Amino acid sequence: MLVVIAVIAIIAALLLPALSKARERGLAMVCLNNTKQLIVGLQLYTDDHDGFFPYNLAMAGSAMRTNLNWVNNVMSWDLSSDNTNLATIRQAALGPYVSGSPAVYRCPSDNVLSAAQAAAGWDFRIRSYSMNALVGNAGPASASGKNIHDLHYKQFFKVSQITRPSEIFVFLDEHPDRIDDGYFVNDESAAGSSSSTGYSSYVTTSQSWTDLPGSYHNRSAAFSFADGHSSLHRWQGGRTLLPSIPYAANLPLPVGNDDLSDFQWVLEHMSTEN
Repeated sequence: MLVVIAVIAIIAALLLPALSKARERGLAMVCLNNTKQLIVGLQLYTDDHDGFFPYNLAMAGSAMRTNLNWVNNVMSWDLSSDNTNLATIRQAALGPYVSGSPAVYRCPSDNVLSAAQAAAGWDFRIRSYSMNALVGNAGPASASGKNIHDLHYKQFFKVSQITRPSEIFVFLDEHPDRIDDGYFVNDESAAGSSSSTGYSSYVTTSQSWTDLPGSYHNRSAAFSFADGHSSLHRWQGGRTLLPSIPYAANLPLPVGNDDLSDFQWVLEHMSTEN
């Protein structure tokens, strides 16, 4: 009997890591499928709106709130109803185009809660994804203190304006400590010199992360692109891989040597230079 128990324990010790990895891969695939569903919903929306993308406004703080936006909530670590109210998803612009399904707005690996939220009995917040700030009508939104239209990068209002749709991401899972509204932006205004591809050939080390992508899936984040495909992108730098816990990001976060390539990848896949 003792031998049998010992053999079972050995087998379990060998199998559990493999099962854990398989489970994580499964969660990553669900997250990837969520971003796929969001981009399909966006394509259906643009088909109904003469090629125009929905509003993508910076809504944090005292900014205007509207269901014309692709989502109408601001995630936080307090007990605000925005964290749990499904109407802020279902009744927003993109909701009807994803069959009003709230599940596609949350990465299954994102169960991050503050102490107050956990004590209130919450299981999770309802949204893990944000939209590229340079896709959609950003209205009077600003980034790094400048109006979005004054930046060096193009704002895409219509599908037809994106000349490299396979290279421009629309949705991504964002770090839970920075997700707030659905508007993902970084400082495009000082992106270094231009390369032959039309992108920046380097990024100055004086730049900082304004928003930070997620890294739930083995150092990777899920992205969906304007052409309709979705993929995981694996991060290289330690600063890009801050723990997925409340109050971890402390943004803006200066870009360092280890995350320079990650920062540039994000900028290159947000837009093209004017």
